[in-house]
Amino acid sequence: MREAYKQEMIFGIRPIIEAINAGKEVEKVLVQKGLRSENFKDLMALLKERDFPYQFVPIEKMHRVTRKNHQGVIAFISPVVFYQIEDILPGLYEAGRTPFILILDKITDVRNFGAILRTAECTGVDGVVIPSKNSAQLNSGTVKSSAGAIFRVPICRSENLKTTIDFLKDSGLKIVAATEKAESTHFQSDLTGPIGIILGSEGEGISGEYLKKTDQQVNIPMLGEIESLNVSVAAGVLMYEVVRQRQR
Repeated sequence: MREAYKQEMIFGIRPIIEAINAGKEVEKVLVQKGLRSENFKDLMALLKERDFPYQFVPIEKMHRVTRKNHQGVIAFISPVVFYQIEDILPGLYEAGRTPFILILDKITDVRNFGAILRTAECTGVDGVVIPSKNSAQLNSGTVKSSAGAIFRVPICRSENLKTTIDFLKDSGLKIVAATEKAESTHFQSDLTGPIGIILGSEGEGISGEYLKKTDQQVNIPMLGEIESLNVSVAAGVLMYEVVRQRQR
C-alpha cells in the first residue's frame, strides 16, 4: 500500500475541516485569494491552531491542480505523520544515542529529497528537519525515490529554521554546513559527537542567516571541471563521513 501511495487531495472547506478534526496530517493547503465565508474563518483558525502550512494563490493555479469543484480550497494530505524535533531529541539522549540530525533548506526536488531520506535511513540519521514552506512535497514520487525510507526516518517540520537551529545548538549539537565556500574539507573536520548537518538547494545553497549560526563549515573536494555535486549525492558523502568517523 505504501509503495502504491498516491498523494491524497481533499476539496472544499467543510470536508477539509472534518479531515483535520479526524486526525489527518495535512502537508499544505492552497487557498484561493479573496475567499470569504464563515466556514473559511473556521478553517483558517484551525490551520493556524495546528500549524499546518497554507498559501493564498490565484484561481488559475487552483484550476491547474484540479478542475473539480474545489470551492476555493485544496488540501494535500501527507503520507507520513510529522514529528517535532523538540520531542525527539530528549529521547535520543535518554536512550544513550549520539544525535545525528539533517536540516534541509529549500530542497524542493522530490527525487533528491527521497534519495536523501533513503541514505539517511541507511546511515542511522535520527531525524530530518524541513521548513514548513519551500520544501519538496511528500507524494508518491518521494515514497518511490526513498525506497520506503520516508516511513522509517522521522521527518520534523519547522516553522522557523533559525529557532530550530538555536534549539539544536542549545541541546549540545554541533551545527555543520555543507558549502563550497568553506576552507576545510569534510575529511579535515571533526564530525563526531552530537551533530546537525545543514544542506541547501543546488540553486541557492544554504541561506546566509543559517550559515551565520553554524559552528563549522565544510566543503567536498571537487577534482573535475563540474563545480558541484547533486545535493542528494553530497548529502550521502557527508552522512557516510559521519559514519566513518564514528566507527573509527
